Amino acid sequence: MCLVSISLLSIAGANDASKDQVLGTWLTQDQACYVTIYSNSGLYYGKITWLKKSTENGKPVMDSHNPDEAKRNQPLMGLVIMRNFTYDGDKVFVDGKIYEPPTGKDYSCKMKLVDNNTLEVRGYVGIPLFGESETWKRVK
Repeated sequence: MCLVSISLLSIAGANDASKDQVLGTWLTQDQACYVTIYSNSGLYYGKITWLKKSTENGKPVMDSHNPDEAKRNQPLMGLVIMRNFTYDGDKVFVDGKIYEPPTGKDYSCKMKLVDNNTLEVRGYVGIPLFGESETWKRVK
């Protein structure tokens, strides 16, 4: 009985460790920005922490395509673009949302940690089948 309990605790600990492997900074597929993924209250989020083009006419690049006019004057730098992901096991994160600043659109999203340095991010409408995937690389 004790041996079984210890084994189950070891498996649970391994799963907990693998879910946090996604934490860190990632370079997007188009190499336009870094997104830093972090956890808060058991959910996973991502915010822009570097932009290839961070200024325009000497001013910070703003979220000018946001559908909420009140938010169009917020800088892209530091903007949370990924939110509310939960860990689904086997290095997969589901039920999240991703915001696309160039279009001002929000999409459902899931992520899969392919290996320690590769993250597959899939944005979609409705079901994942109707979506688009990007491959992000970990920033070292």
